[in-house]
Amino acid sequence: MNPWLKVCPVDEIPRLGARVVRTARGDVAVFRNGADEVFALADRCPHEGGPLSQGIVFDRRVACPLHGTTVHLDSGRAQAPDEGCAQRYRVRVDKGVVFLNLGEG
Repeated sequence: MNPWLKVCPVDEIPRLGARVVRTARGDVAVFRNGADEVFALADRCPHEGGPLSQGIVFDRRVACPLHGTTVHLDSGRAQAPDEGCAQRYRVRVDKGVVFLNLGEG
């Protein structure tokens, strides 16, 4: 069984934005930053549970739309002084198409 789920062409994820993928494990936010790097986190802020996919993406971070908590896209960890960690998932881009692995990131 192939653990990689085809998401979409990378160009369908807005630069400095996200796309939500609905899975059996819950919603996953797939982000694309300004350098065209792609990351995937559970679409739930570790602070108040806000939808990270609706946050502001900058560098390799996203600011939660509810309270501005900054979460690192590469690790899922909240930036101090906030605490917590969003579940991280592995992603890869192959020939311009984004794939998501729902195993541990």
